[in-house]
Amino acid sequence: MIKYKLECKKCKNSFDSWFSSSKEYEKLKKKNFLNCHFCNSLNIEKSLMSPSVFKPKNNNIIVTKEKKHKEIKKKLFEYQKFIKKNFDYVGEKFAYEARLIHYKNKKTSKGIYGTANKEQLNELKEEGIATEMIPWVEDKIN
Repeated sequence: MIKYKLECKKCKNSFDSWFSSSKEYEKLKKKNFLNCHFCNSLNIEKSLMSPSVFKPKNNNIIVTKEKKHKEIKKKLFEYQKFIKKNFDYVGEKFAYEARLIHYKNKKTSKGIYGTANKEQLNELKEEGIATEMIPWVEDKIN
């Protein structure tokens, strides 16, 4: 894992974000999946950041972090299970289906979930269609 300090070129706010590797950051940046948490701009850049260097006296800190990571992953997995059970999966047609529900008052007994890119989500938001994005983890809990 690597932590970068990111800066929004539009509103000048900075924030930290974690990535599995520097290549993962580059991949997400290239696909326009990085946005400012304050103004939602896609104009995000890495800024200089000094590394946090510490030497634990024992492995308790590492074990605690791993335990916390597993707890978070377990909670995300529980959310996914709930979503799969209570919502209809629409896959890549998420934006289309969300518009059908919103504009045509299409009655559904369940909500929907699926995939959409950042541009589609921004368009839905501009149209007043409420959406939420959650991280999706593998079905296995390690």
